[in-house]
Amino acid sequence: MVLDQLKEVFKKFKAGNHFVSYTELASGHINDTYLIKTDDKYDYVLQRINKGVFKDVPGLILNKVNISRHLQQKMMHLPETELLRKVLSFVNSCEGSPYFIDEKGDYWNLMVYIDQSKTFETVHDAEVAYEGGKLFGEFLNLTSDFDANKLTVVIPEFHDMSFRYAQFEEAFKNASTERLEKTKTYTDLVGNLKEEMHILQHLKDSGEIKIRVTHNDTKISNALFDLNNKGLCVIDTDTVMPGIIHYDFGDAIRTICNTAPEDETDLDLVNFNAIYYQAYLKGFLEYTGSSLTDLERKYLPLGAKTMIFIMAIRFLTDYLNGDIYYKTKYPEHNFDRAKNQFRLIQSFDKKMGSVI
Repeated sequence: MVLDQLKEVFKKFKAGNHFVSYTELASGHINDTYLIKTDDKYDYVLQRINKGVFKDVPGLILNKVNISRHLQQKMMHLPETELLRKVLSFVNSCEGSPYFIDEKGDYWNLMVYIDQSKTFETVHDAEVAYEGGKLFGEFLNLTSDFDANKLTVVIPEFHDMSFRYAQFEEAFKNASTERLEKTKTYTDLVGNLKEEMHILQHLKDSGEIKIRVTHNDTKISNALFDLNNKGLCVIDTDTVMPGIIHYDFGDAIRTICNTAPEDETDLDLVNFNAIYYQAYLKGFLEYTGSSLTDLERKYLPLGAKTMIFIMAIRFLTDYLNGDIYYKTKYPEHNFDRAKNQFRLIQSFDKKMGSVI
């Protein structure tokens, strides 16, 4: 059934190749993504966008197609074969649209597959952190002249600190006595950090830090590497939308510099890896340095702390709400995740000192 459906959907695009086989790619947690093998030199990635999560799917697809076209224009000096490895290349439908809508109303898009490549779920090498910094830095630098106002906001208030605090306060007000007692140390910490954690929000809202194109999901697994561990291409651009550079820098640091998985329960294993931080920062600044203002550069470390905190407060909020948002494997899973991220903040403060 899946095979027949994928064959039919693939035919709706101007790929010009014959479908041979498919493999489901399990790298994403939201969309359905398939590697389509063909009888020609190119294979493809076929993706069904989750319309339950994303309310404006055409806007989302146009975001990533327009950003890819912008990047391609910046890299026109490269040979075509290299360009196809450096930038996601989208294929239009037979009707000339960047997506196809099936009979169920689901939206599909098609990209050229980048072979001889790999991703990392975690970082165990400072050189990989450095290459990741270069890759995301290049992405932000090359899109710095793209008008972010032309992008659809696919997830409203995604990194908005006031919104996250309002969610937390509502959860705190309605939480069970048992969960409030268990989490008191951490709910107190949320209150103590409130002023510091709003600094970037205030700078953004006041216009002191400019709005620009941001990726908004800069975990290391969204950086594609060649087989020699050199950065190739930024992938998974579904969440590209207007933001500030500190969101992308901070989210990458959060995922790269934690010495343990984000649900590790032995908090002694949770530490902030300052060596990876410096490696990523070095690569990042090699590409963004000329386009950053002094103020943007000054607050990069706070961006890292802020993004760790956003995940901490989101996990804690969900725990107080009775675990209604994140998938959990056991009753205290969200609380363990929150404690993990708060410990990472503690280690960050110890390693990095004051960042304001």
